[in-house]
Amino acid sequence: MSDYGSDAEDETETTCANPAVVDKYKVAAEIANKALAVALAACKPGAKIVDICNLGDKTVEEEAAKFYNKKDKDGNKIEKGIAFPTCISVNHQVCHNSPPSDDATVLEEGQAVKIDLGAHVDGYVATVAHTVVLMGDMNAPVTGAQADVMKAVVTAGEAAIRKLRPGVNNSEVAKAIGRVAEDFGVRVVEGVLSHNMKRYVIDGNKVILNKPSAELKADEAEIKLNEVYALDIVMSSGEGTPKMLDEKETAVYKRAVENNYKLKMQASRAVFSEIQKRFPTMPFSMRAMEGIKGAKLGLVECCTHELLHKYPVLYEKPGDAVAHFKATVLVMQNGNDRITTWTCQPVESALELTDEELKELITQPLKSKKKKKPKA
Repeated sequence: MSDYGSDAEDETETTCANPAVVDKYKVAAEIANKALAVALAACKPGAKIVDICNLGDKTVEEEAAKFYNKKDKDGNKIEKGIAFPTCISVNHQVCHNSPPSDDATVLEEGQAVKIDLGAHVDGYVATVAHTVVLMGDMNAPVTGAQADVMKAVVTAGEAAIRKLRPGVNNSEVAKAIGRVAEDFGVRVVEGVLSHNMKRYVIDGNKVILNKPSAELKADEAEIKLNEVYALDIVMSSGEGTPKMLDEKETAVYKRAVENNYKLKMQASRAVFSEIQKRFPTMPFSMRAMEGIKGAKLGLVECCTHELLHKYPVLYEKPGDAVAHFKATVLVMQNGNDRITTWTCQPVESALELTDEELKELITQPLKSKKKKKPKA
């Protein structure tokens, strides 16, 4: 087992200052990008949501199996695979919908579908989320409120990626996101955080809180060279204050590594043992535990004693248009590397970015051109 987050590791050895680490992030991104493309292709009217979730997860595992199959310098097998289970959230569902195997819900034409997933290689994580509308002609533009939020969230993402530079405060990135939303007349969804990621840490303590409020605040922090961020933005035509409607829908969890408890039930111990073995630091779906007898009951006891963090399914109000953007960004010397990507669906919106500073920012390339060395 790897020494997760160990102080024994030289800090520079596990950051983007090390080219080998950058390579692992980029391979994880290649895996995540492929899984997103496969899941997107499967999003058709009549397709079961759970089948697409399983397909996304299977693709991550299959693609990960193609890389880094030699042992590391210490003779250990390099761990890789799912860093965030595939979630398919529809219409006013905001996030974290990854239903159990017996769920029969299918996609329908006209629905807005948000796909969210992640992969890791040796603990280096790449996550991605994207929004599409199911249409008979996928080359035809999306229109109406859904087009407005889709255009706004991508525009905000492009601005935020360019703001995310060394020396900039996290609050400045959040303000840029808010200014885009204001221009487009939509709301930034509350509670969404863009986390700094480290080896085996998908949700680091340094965050960009997209929409600060009296109840939700983030400590001021400066973006540093060689950091990695999961730039995560959700926008809504509604109030932007999502709610959990049914706790029973929760099916994504993550080990709370800071907590310990001696579980009483055999089923709980079996589930927890499987989590420790397969998902010691990464989120997982309930489906991954379905082979264990009494898994549901076991997960309940694990949650009761705070051994797991829960990712509830959240909702805006019915009829609200919601769009999700998530990209993994490496903060590098010559500019940022956005390593998780997708092809945007055409949208037709009369709304435009009017903020002159941000308009100029978005025109800038992510990477600065390398200066040619003068000839001797």
